[in-house]
Amino acid sequence: MRRRLLTAVAAGVPLAAAVYLPTASADTGSSASQPRTCSTVTVQAPAGTEVESVVSVDRPAGTVDVPEITPLPAAHITDVPAYCDVTVTLTHPGEGDHAKVKVWLPQNGWNGRLQTIGGSAFAAGDYGTGLADAVKKGYAAATTDAGVKSYLDTSWALDAKGRVNTPLLKNFASRSEHEAAVVAKQVIGDYYGRTASYAYFNGCSTGGRQGYAEAQRYPDDYDGILANAPAISWDEFEVATLWPQVVMNNEKTYPTGCEFDAFNAAAVKACDSLDGVKDGLVENPARCDFDPRQLIGTTLECEGKQVTITAADAAVVRKIWDGPRTTSGKKLWSGVPIGADLKFPFLAGTLPDANGDLKGAAFPVPAFWVASWLKKQPSFDVSTITYSQFTELFRQSQAEYDEVIGTDDPDLSAFRKSGGKLLTWHGQQDQLIPTQGTVSYREQVERKMGGTKRVDDFYRLFLAPGTAHCGLNGQTDDLGALRAWVEHGKAPRTLTATLTNSSGEQVIRDLCAYPKVSRYMGHGDPAVAGSFRCVPPSRY
Repeated sequence: MRRRLLTAVAAGVPLAAAVYLPTASADTGSSASQPRTCSTVTVQAPAGTEVESVVSVDRPAGTVDVPEITPLPAAHITDVPAYCDVTVTLTHPGEGDHAKVKVWLPQNGWNGRLQTIGGSAFAAGDYGTGLADAVKKGYAAATTDAGVKSYLDTSWALDAKGRVNTPLLKNFASRSEHEAAVVAKQVIGDYYGRTASYAYFNGCSTGGRQGYAEAQRYPDDYDGILANAPAISWDEFEVATLWPQVVMNNEKTYPTGCEFDAFNAAAVKACDSLDGVKDGLVENPARCDFDPRQLIGTTLECEGKQVTITAADAAVVRKIWDGPRTTSGKKLWSGVPIGADLKFPFLAGTLPDANGDLKGAAFPVPAFWVASWLKKQPSFDVSTITYSQFTELFRQSQAEYDEVIGTDDPDLSAFRKSGGKLLTWHGQQDQLIPTQGTVSYREQVERKMGGTKRVDDFYRLFLAPGTAHCGLNGQTDDLGALRAWVEHGKAPRTLTATLTNSSGEQVIRDLCAYPKVSRYMGHGDPAVAGSFRCVPPSRY
């Protein structure tokens, strides 16, 4: 790792022996860089674990076939170079867990770096798509399954006696992610005969939360952490995102998908020009004060039927946008951002029952969290939750799970001291994780650690207008920006991204480092990034 190598230099180790600075596709061709065979890889158990098995297989160049895993389809990653596939199974003695760590090592062309891939929903790691992509780009890649199941399989939540499976929850929360970093670095050193010069973590959603857990709990694991749309404050936001269903069920009002789309379209149109130009993008939905009651009486053509928006429909949308409150009106969490897709399969999803009447269809992740971890009844019907019960569940989740999986400790002083860099973007129309939760965390870090400028030295946040959950993946060179920051000290002032406006058109925009916001300069093509500038929010 860079900081350890610099320590070696300070101790008098010759520069050539201490520092390896790779290029994007470095392979020196020297004997030191030639990989060993897979069969020679050995692994020592990280502290507190035992190694149950090590399986190493040489994989030829070609296509990596990733199976269909609900809810994601199969994927086929072509042109993957030959690599050594190492699977290490760890257990914590006496806890009955079996967590797999996978490390893929390019046989040639290694760029000298580690990239660890995070998970999604209730899956702790990657099933091959991210690993293959990283190997194609020259990285040694790693991931862990934490001993749990796939995206929407929570059968591991409770043990045979119906109690929360605490060891597996600890694994999923942070423990296995740290152990994966330890194992991956060791395997890399053993296989290549030298350590990785830089280590990066790359995740979105659950993966974003894992990145923040690494920064907070294991600050020496990574030089750079890319943690996007992060599921931080897990114990709070998972309950909070069940709020749209609670509202509809208690109000006994279930707007159609067409109606939800109409409310969003009207809000985006009303608030589009707040950044100085009408371009189909709302720079900051939190400033949008569109009142859904303006659409009462509007008639829509919806799946061949005429639908008229009612006062009850508007009231439901107002509550969803406003976010969870107690029965006395106290705010619990931020709501779904204005403009974010509400309809099925997302947070305010509805489906027809046997009689053709619309009923709520809860998004599985918060529904499973409430049923299994809070009620301890996997078959619990979340549609029965009242407003007062919702508040009780929210408080229960905070009390029982904040310490293990909250992942919102604002004290990042150890990560800053280690020299690490944390880069995050979050879509302003995230339909699954309210953007303001990430904003609130960043503000807490600023209050804890000396203000915006000091925090910007190691942690930068970018908010992306018009962008859904994890919607910038592949639309910006975020990892490249992080590498430039870590390896060359070039902190990103903006993050260039391809956005999609409300008309479905793609536009290029330079996202501003929070708290600055983008403002149209008054001239130029709104589809061109140079027509905007980043300004302090007071000038917005």
